[in-house]
Amino acid sequence: MRTITLAPHEFDANLLYNDDGLAPFFACDSAVKEGGGSKLDGFSHDGDRWKVRLSYQDSNIVHPGSTTPQGTEWRIKTMREYRIRVFRHPDEDDAGQQDFTAHVAPRWQGMEAERNDGSRVELPVPDGFGEGVNVRVQGSNIAFDRYTDLLRIAASTLGIAGRYFENPHPFSNIQDAERYARVHRDKSGPVHARDGPLASMGHLLEDDRSGYRKIVQNDDDEDGRNNPGYYHTVTLDSRRIREAFPDHHLPKEVKHYYSRQAKDLPDDHPLAHPKVGASLQVSLLDDDETVRYRDVDRLRRELDQTVLSVLADAGLDVAPGDGNGPFVEDSYFAPEVTHTGPDPVGLDMTRVRQSQESVVVRHLADGLAPTQWEALETLVTDGGEVSPDDIAEHHGRHVESVRRALREMEDLVHREYAEVSLRSEYIGELVHDAVEEAREATKRAAETAASAVEAAERGMGETMSSFIAWAARHGVDVDDAQDARMKLRVGEYDRLRDAEKAIREGFRVWRDAGMPEARYRQARVVLGDGSVSDAWRWLK
Repeated sequence: MRTITLAPHEFDANLLYNDDGLAPFFACDSAVKEGGGSKLDGFSHDGDRWKVRLSYQDSNIVHPGSTTPQGTEWRIKTMREYRIRVFRHPDEDDAGQQDFTAHVAPRWQGMEAERNDGSRVELPVPDGFGEGVNVRVQGSNIAFDRYTDLLRIAASTLGIAGRYFENPHPFSNIQDAERYARVHRDKSGPVHARDGPLASMGHLLEDDRSGYRKIVQNDDDEDGRNNPGYYHTVTLDSRRIREAFPDHHLPKEVKHYYSRQAKDLPDDHPLAHPKVGASLQVSLLDDDETVRYRDVDRLRRELDQTVLSVLADAGLDVAPGDGNGPFVEDSYFAPEVTHTGPDPVGLDMTRVRQSQESVVVRHLADGLAPTQWEALETLVTDGGEVSPDDIAEHHGRHVESVRRALREMEDLVHREYAEVSLRSEYIGELVHDAVEEAREATKRAAETAASAVEAAERGMGETMSSFIAWAARHGVDVDDAQDARMKLRVGEYDRLRDAEKAIREGFRVWRDAGMPEARYRQARVVLGDGSVSDAWRWLK
């Protein structure tokens, strides 16, 4: 499938090299001394011009003495670490943000570092690594797979043998990485909308008390100025991310965000428009997990597919055929359409939402036993870990009665060991509404049950469950007698636009249920003020 090519943003990796032992570290020391403390030079790579600067910094690594524990002679008196800064030639980088720093530090088994209080701590070195260097690479706006080549050529330019940096050790790992597209501010609203893909992924995926999920929806910048979509993110751990992307393995933060100065910039300035990106979240991996540098291509694919899927789910054209479409070119992002990227995945959050609505409505329609109501009430009002014993004690019930009630609601609740939780945040919201408005919810449930019975009598069965759920959720009274035109009594809405949105959504659910489109189009829509119109007028 043809899609735009995303741009790299932040990147952070630990590149380990041990083919030549500590030789790369000693070479950095010699080059710094040769340059009188620093060294500046330049080179070209793949048609781009780059500058490189070598410098040093103090180190808290404990001096090994005359030899390392492995027997390598050590002649350096003062412990230092070295920095190789590589940056695009200013004539070719108008924004001045295409660069990286490579922090070179020695590594050997048993090495120690000294804390500020004088105590010492052993630095972790992979088993079997022997001696070598750790190069902490931190950069931005450079293709992920270019860092090792640029490092090798930069070292050679400084008089350090490039071969030292040819083969990263298998234990080399990635700490951070982001890919993004820049979207026109007039087109990006559906991405960060309250019912958009970012919010939906956080509220609908997985149960409400397990794993990690964080949603940020900040519409004010640091100066307190309102800028809708200023910083909206959803962060999901590996378990939750797989609910949307079954073949993904890595936890991510997906975000829509503006630069701080966006409000001060004219519309023709790229930074006036937001980025939509996805970044790796290493902190959410299990303790025994890491992202190996050798898996950089898989990482890039997952990030790209995440961003493209979010953009597509928001209704944006990810393969514009004429011009840039909804995208804005900047110094590092050019929305070129190619066949090289991954295909977007259909997030289909509407389907998940309707399915979860159906689950809640079905239970309400069937009628909940008092013990079930009590269990749900506890789950939506208690913020801590809840067990069947807790629910039983709180409501004065026998614990076996509570367990039996929970078993009968397994599509609403998730039970694991001694803990119980609601299946999702969104289900929690629906149930909370029902608990808070018990009488109204009971009335709505009875109406829904009657609709379900009528649908079954007419042979519609389960195909109508989603439509019934839609009607209950939006407070729409459906009169679908066979011998008359269908009526949709919509009720009170603060804005006519919201009523129109509900009618359009109902048509989509009706059609997906395989029902005759013409019958819905011919339906009479009755608003709360008594006005009547044909449904087809709302569907133009």
